[in-house]
Amino acid sequence: MKTGFLGLKRKFFTSLLLLLPLCVYLLICVRNSYLSEPSLIPVVLNGIQAYSTYNLDCSAIYDMDPMEVGKSLVVRRTHLPQESDESLIKLTSDCQAFVRVRGYDSRCVSEVEKDFPLAYSMVVHKSAWMVERVLRAVYSPNNIVCIHYDLKSSFQFISAMEGLARCLPNVFIASQREAVYYASFSRLKADLNCLSDLLRSEVKWKYVINLCGQDFPLRSNIELVSELKNLNGSNMLETSRPSEYKKGRFTFHYELKDSNNEYHKVPVKTDQKKKPPPNGIQMFTGNAYFVLSRELVDYIHRSEVVKEFLAWSEDTYSPDEHFWATLVRMPGVPGEVARSAPDITDLMSKTRLVKWEYLEESLYPRCTGTHVRSVCIYGTAELRWLLNYGHWFANKFDTKVDPILVQCLEQKLEEKRKAFQAVTTDCQGLNSSGNL
Repeated sequence: MKTGFLGLKRKFFTSLLLLLPLCVYLLICVRNSYLSEPSLIPVVLNGIQAYSTYNLDCSAIYDMDPMEVGKSLVVRRTHLPQESDESLIKLTSDCQAFVRVRGYDSRCVSEVEKDFPLAYSMVVHKSAWMVERVLRAVYSPNNIVCIHYDLKSSFQFISAMEGLARCLPNVFIASQREAVYYASFSRLKADLNCLSDLLRSEVKWKYVINLCGQDFPLRSNIELVSELKNLNGSNMLETSRPSEYKKGRFTFHYELKDSNNEYHKVPVKTDQKKKPPPNGIQMFTGNAYFVLSRELVDYIHRSEVVKEFLAWSEDTYSPDEHFWATLVRMPGVPGEVARSAPDITDLMSKTRLVKWEYLEESLYPRCTGTHVRSVCIYGTAELRWLLNYGHWFANKFDTKVDPILVQCLEQKLEEKRKAFQAVTTDCQGLNSSGNL
């Protein structure tokens, strides 16, 4: 074990030494403005300006070419143009045009994908174009997507989401929607609302994946299907024994109270201790992200034990970060992880790759973007690392922080899709009317 750790440590320092000259070079170039600013290329769709891209070479960025990576840093120093929710509303007012210009009608699906449809629960609240770009990146005509928008979202954002659902037959809005507050039960309820709707869908999906507006896929649909088939009915998510700090989140009663910060309301800890979880349930912790089998989701909606546990969780802090992790450890659930089994950390689970500031340089390279609540918003220099680490999705991305990284991820996924399309003769997509 010690030898393995020393080996990893040597690899880390070797990688650090290799990156050091690049970092110094980029710092000098940016500080002295040796690098020219890449030109802005507005994406105009059917006469409507959507968002902007830049004339950068993503393949060179993937190969860590100092000049191209340096140009991305120059872009980040400029005033980035703001994307308009209204422009997506205008574009989706003509569904035929929207489907055509965004390429939803040209997606090919293999027999393997047709036999293994996926479902998505997207809980979102802002940045309509970013949501559309995430949706387009995971899109396949045989999949099914539930969008849950926050009831507190702007009218423009809600209208844009309704437009997406109107134009794409396999995308719909959750039948019951919540006003979602940070770390409260409402966040968990939003996903559960979508899961209920997805179970009633005519699409017999095999697995469901939950996403937010700052996620992005690192695999194409065919790659993801291949990996999910290998799960053989098991689930993929973080589930670990709670630390003393995490235990405090479900040992005491929390009340949702008004707040002066951006969240409007937050759960506040009280002195009232909660009773132990019902039915002798042993608690585990994880995060809000999951890849769940249809069998487990169906079990969740039928089980009285799960319903009692859900009710018990309502007054806890950030229940989505222990509900799913505990659920998969319950004896007898489909795809059960034994209580005695070792912890499954977020780095072991391929569900979501997240960089925590306090673990940088020990578990993964330093964030090249910025941090929000100790979570890294990725920068362009992490493109290669993201695509090769082994996870299926990553969080967080923000085009207001680094638009080029999202642009390059889109391009890399599109290259994979086209490479697959070039060797398949079986193609099914949407026609110009938005039908399958």
